[in-house]
Amino acid sequence: MTVESKQQNDIRRTVKKLALIVVGMCFFVAALVPLYDLFCEVTGLNGKTGGPYVFDEAKTSPDTTRLVKVNFLTNTNEGMSWDFWPQKGAVRVHPGSANTVSFYVKNTTGRPMIAQAIPSLVPSSAAEFFHKTECFCFEQQLLQPGEELEMPMRFIVDRGLPKNVQSINLSYALFDVTERVGLPEDMQITDNQVSPVTGG
Repeated sequence: MTVESKQQNDIRRTVKKLALIVVGMCFFVAALVPLYDLFCEVTGLNGKTGGPYVFDEAKTSPDTTRLVKVNFLTNTNEGMSWDFWPQKGAVRVHPGSANTVSFYVKNTTGRPMIAQAIPSLVPSSAAEFFHKTECFCFEQQLLQPGEELEMPMRFIVDRGLPKNVQSINLSYALFDVTERVGLPEDMQITDNQVSPVTGG
């Protein structure tokens, strides 16, 4: 084997290894959202909040002797180009009362995309006392190019929240899950526009 052919074989091997690494990284990115969700659910770390909460206002009275400040933070994951913001940066609520706030998203791209919001809460010890009866984070959001959406979130801070917790930070990270979930079959992207799929 000549030196030249040995070098070519080495280059081919290196290219194959790099291709495998790239494929592996793509699979890892695609699995990042469900893995994060599962990890937080199993460990309870990062203040992961729970699913829908059933709240009977008739059976619960607000604790009007206390006010808890709830701060709302939003961010987008790397590669997610949507605008994402809360209606208010913070609200003060009485434990035991039902409250509604709105969040907004806008698809600033020229293609349809699907997003998933992942919540986390600080301090994490308050997560079991923060209940959501309605939240955009319970489902994925499909937005057309340029579309803007108002997303309500209804929550209750439990009366059992420890007295020393006077402030809660609720943060949402927005992920692009379009490739992992897949767009509906009746959509296709042509020249950065959405067109219905028609029969041939």
